[in-house]
Amino acid sequence: MSNADDRATARRTLIVIGLVLATAFALAFVYATRRVLVWAVVAAFFAVALKPLVDRVQRRFVRRRSLATLLVFLAAFVLLAILAALILVPLFGELGRFADRAPALLHDARAGRGPLGQLLERTGARRYVSEHSDQLRVLGSRLRQPAVGVLRGVVETVAGLVTVIVLAYLMVLEAPRITRGVLDAAGDGRGERLDRVGREVSRTVTGYLTGNLLISVICGVLTFVVLALTGVPFAAVIALLVAVADLIPLVGATLGAIIAAGAGFLHSPTAGVVVLVFFVVYQQVENHLLQPFILSRAVRLNPLTVLISVLLAAELAGLLGALLAIPAAGIVQTMLREYGPRRLRPTPPTGPTARSRRPAGPAHPG
Repeated sequence: MSNADDRATARRTLIVIGLVLATAFALAFVYATRRVLVWAVVAAFFAVALKPLVDRVQRRFVRRRSLATLLVFLAAFVLLAILAALILVPLFGELGRFADRAPALLHDARAGRGPLGQLLERTGARRYVSEHSDQLRVLGSRLRQPAVGVLRGVVETVAGLVTVIVLAYLMVLEAPRITRGVLDAAGDGRGERLDRVGREVSRTVTGYLTGNLLISVICGVLTFVVLALTGVPFAAVIALLVAVADLIPLVGATLGAIIAAGAGFLHSPTAGVVVLVFFVVYQQVENHLLQPFILSRAVRLNPLTVLISVLLAAELAGLLGALLAIPAAGIVQTMLREYGPRRLRPTPPTGPTARSRRPAGPAHPG
């Protein structure tokens, strides 16, 4: 081999080694900063959802971007505070009632009386607890030890929440400048396509977040009404858990049904049957009416894509991945429509709908 061939081989080898090292460094960097990256992704979703509202406020009411952003974020905080008050006030009341009744419930459960005691008696759990009381006491003492870890987790959660809020605020505040810089750098043709993609992504994220939150509120309110009418205790606490579980796409309503139906059966068989029937009916309404309406209008994904996206995201990122799976899949679909092969792009509509969507032009002289 000549010296030129040797130099070319050495150059290709160095390039391959450099690419491998760069990939390894990038993966290590992502793993080391995964928490900050997750915060940034969550903040970006909230920023995309709030940006259209900030643009509308700036266009109609105030001229300064900073003031419009501040007003929208303050309004969002006030709304969240009102919702939290509506939820937490009855929740604290239910927790107080539970704390007052906890000693009597525990005494009845140990004696085999009451709904919980009868359940423990039927399942043999009471006998197991009495036979292994020493081991359970040791386990309880061990569970009380990692208090520092729990405190650290609370501090990290609060820090993450504050970071997400600040990042989202800055993203919305600087969005026009960033968008203008990207469009100017891309040029006229590419800038128009990027602007169209950005509007579609914003519509997808805003529609999904708003619709999913609305469905969860509806599920929680209806669950509270059913539990209150059937006399199930701690209805507000159970309804709150059901509403939070319903935020998870596809399987959230099932998890909420298990929680609420279990509480209903603990209260009485009649209440359990009523709650179970309610969730069977509600789940059909949510799956065939509410969810398809949101996905078809906001995200435009078929059920198979939704299911695969949720499963993969939940496996990769847990609960957060399941919550963000559907809008992320919608964003990927938007990118494929714009930049993928032509066969992945939707065909333009035809017929009366397409004619009605065309802008009216000047009439041709007959």
